[in-house]
Amino acid sequence: MIKKFFITGTDTNIGKTFVSQILLKKANQYGYNTAGYKPVSSGCKKTSFGFLNNDAIILKKNSSVELNYQEVNPVAFIENAPPHILSDIYTQEIKIQQLSLGLKNIMKKSNWILIEGAGGWYTPLSYEKTFSDWVKKEKLIVVIVIGIKLGCINHAILTEKAIISDKLKCGGWIANNIFPKNQYNHYYIQTLLKYIKSPLLGIIPYFKNKNYINLNEIKIKLPQ
Repeated sequence: MIKKFFITGTDTNIGKTFVSQILLKKANQYGYNTAGYKPVSSGCKKTSFGFLNNDAIILKKNSSVELNYQEVNPVAFIENAPPHILSDIYTQEIKIQQLSLGLKNIMKKSNWILIEGAGGWYTPLSYEKTFSDWVKKEKLIVVIVIGIKLGCINHAILTEKAIISDKLKCGGWIANNIFPKNQYNHYYIQTLLKYIKSPLLGIIPYFKNKNYINLNEIKIKLPQ
């Protein structure tokens, strides 16, 4: 059976990719044939291989199966802006069928797939469709990454309610300490435990240097 999970966040820049690589590393330890998939990205840097998205590079690096860049990130925009706006400006349509085709291709190689969205749950892919529409089409299990900061409680509650209202399974949530711990972080997490119905999969401590991750320092469960 192929396990497929969609990673969404309570906002942009709250550590979806950082958490995704931790989950991939953990799944690798369990012996899964893992693959990271970033269907749509914006914000690419120039490399010797062309313009590449850093999130997609990280997902590719932490996948246990061999994937080329195009397989990991089929739709990429150079500028860092909402995908639907760039799609409109550059007349590069984001086709739902293309995202599904990319996922289908990866399913031939992997039995544990982590799909990273862009921004939050209702990030638009066009003026008619949001990322959530594609997730509903593929019936993916959703995992919420919550960046622990002021405002995260409201965003987290709204995100989970939206996922449930879309008749999808929320496989759990992960608290990501994106800033050095302050006196309120514990209270944020305790409040989330009271309001969020899906299970807490883990709490990621603040890492000053995110290039060196010791999995032994992180207690995290894989979503089911």
